Amino acid sequence: MNILVTGGCGFIGSHLVESLLKKNYKVFVIDNLSNGRKENLAKIKNKKNLRVYISDITKKNQINKYFKNIDIVFHLAALADIVPSIEKPRKYYNANVLGTLNVLECALENKIKKLIYTASSSSFGIPLKYPTNEKEKIDLQYPYALTKHMGEELVLHWGKVYKMNVLSLKLFNVYGPRSRTTGTYGAVFGVFLAQKISGNPLTVVGDGKQKRDFTYVSDVVNALYLAARSNAKGMSINIGSGKTYSINKLVSLIGGKKVYIAKRPGEPDCTWADISKAKKILKWVPKVSLEKGVKNMLKQIEWWKNSPVWTEEKINKATKTWFKYLS
Repeated sequence: MNILVTGGCGFIGSHLVESLLKKNYKVFVIDNLSNGRKENLAKIKNKKNLRVYISDITKKNQINKYFKNIDIVFHLAALADIVPSIEKPRKYYNANVLGTLNVLECALENKIKKLIYTASSSSFGIPLKYPTNEKEKIDLQYPYALTKHMGEELVLHWGKVYKMNVLSLKLFNVYGPRSRTTGTYGAVFGVFLAQKISGNPLTVVGDGKQKRDFTYVSDVVNALYLAARSNAKGMSINIGSGKTYSINKLVSLIGGKKVYIAKRPGEPDCTWADISKAKKILKWVPKVSLEKGVKNMLKQIEWWKNSPVWTEEKINKATKTWFKYLS
């Protein structure tokens, strides 16, 4: 079976590619390296069943040939982070919406058997109910969330109209080894681990009592695999740990000094996935606790030694746009 992974050089994508190769699938990767890194696939780059194409999903005529003879597509390629999406909304629309449209058209034209899309829990915005199920009202707070939701709507619509076999997994706060280390202020684990390794205090937003459904990357990869093998189609399914932890709890597990910075607008006080649908339909359950996941990351903390180190001053400067538009 031939499997195509868009964004396969990225954080989640690279873990998925590794897992698929271990299961003896032939894996093809499309990545433009805007978020992904070749280093993420360094350990498997010489595998005979792997092909990596440096290409851009926003250019359909460039990627269509890579869908030939593909059975399953995992569509992970996307731009992430809040501030850049506010500053460059067209760039995010092109990547996350038009890029997804291109992937769908290529998949349809080449008669792929199934397409799995990775949606974002950020689409829920500030939920009214916890734990949050798939029927919760969509309350979009910033352009990144908007474009990921539009991508999901496209995928489900294509499934309905063109009878494509599609499934969307809405991911909650994914973390793990190789989590993003870009020059953009964003994912909390990359920020905290770079701060820890450099001896800087961990910058805790607000009072640190806000809670997040931290989901370990191996659990997400397993959910993606089960989704591809399942008969489920035409729906959105939450993928989270099913638990929620405060940022203060995370800080205590990582260890080190801390400093509190201003609470940010447009962020929920809690993310917490209702994963009953995933358990029932995909027969999936998360296995990695936050304690175990953080311990695994601390063992590999050297990965973040060259990451941007965010100080309180740098964060204030980087998030000016955030406060300007979302307050």
